[in-house]
Amino acid sequence: MNDLWQAFFKAISLVVTLDDKLLEIVFLSLRLSLSAVGIALLIALPFGAVLALTKFPGRRILIVIINVFMGLPPVVVGLFVYLLLSRSGPFGVFGLLFTPSAMIIAQVILVVPIVTAITRQVLEELHHEYDELLRSLDVPWYRKVTALVWDARFSLSTAALAGFGRAISEVGAVMIVGGNIDHLTRVMTTAIALEARKGDLVMALALGLVLLAVALGINLFAYSITETVKRRHQ
Repeated sequence: MNDLWQAFFKAISLVVTLDDKLLEIVFLSLRLSLSAVGIALLIALPFGAVLALTKFPGRRILIVIINVFMGLPPVVVGLFVYLLLSRSGPFGVFGLLFTPSAMIIAQVILVVPIVTAITRQVLEELHHEYDELLRSLDVPWYRKVTALVWDARFSLSTAALAGFGRAISEVGAVMIVGGNIDHLTRVMTTAIALEARKGDLVMALALGLVLLAVALGINLFAYSITETVKRRHQ
């Protein structure tokens, strides 16, 4: 028991003193996850808006598929990306396997369904609420989309945070396509798994504390956004 407490206090010391190895892993994790979320937003926000504001054949099927993809097992996504990027795969010529780019691709695939589903739901509810008013004013479609997205900006920020939470906590997919290579593709989740297997509880706990702090920060930020939205609609 004393050994565990000693490891815990040493882990806190690593965080407080900003250990170089710890910072390298944390910054890489943040850089990859933020990049993945940024790319996912560029894809998911327009896609979700189209699903929310237009009617076309196969729309319901697409919505069901997106909802199913929200629960995709990360290891399956990792395996799929691995097969695509391996030397025998269709994109093997680019040499992306076991690089940060491959990890970003896997994270984008995991984040896009989440952001798309939340965007569609938020904008569809607003569309139903304001549709009659916008029709009476004869507002063009592009201005309608702009107005609804602006009004839903706080709720859509929550979608982005949910996507970031999914990306930063991912381990299975990034382990498969990244290889957990030191100084190249080792992020917080994969490093925790490795250090725990090696018996280095100090580094594993330090990374765990940082990951918990990130998760707490995301939830607090999302809660503050939700409260802001509630106050605006009172």
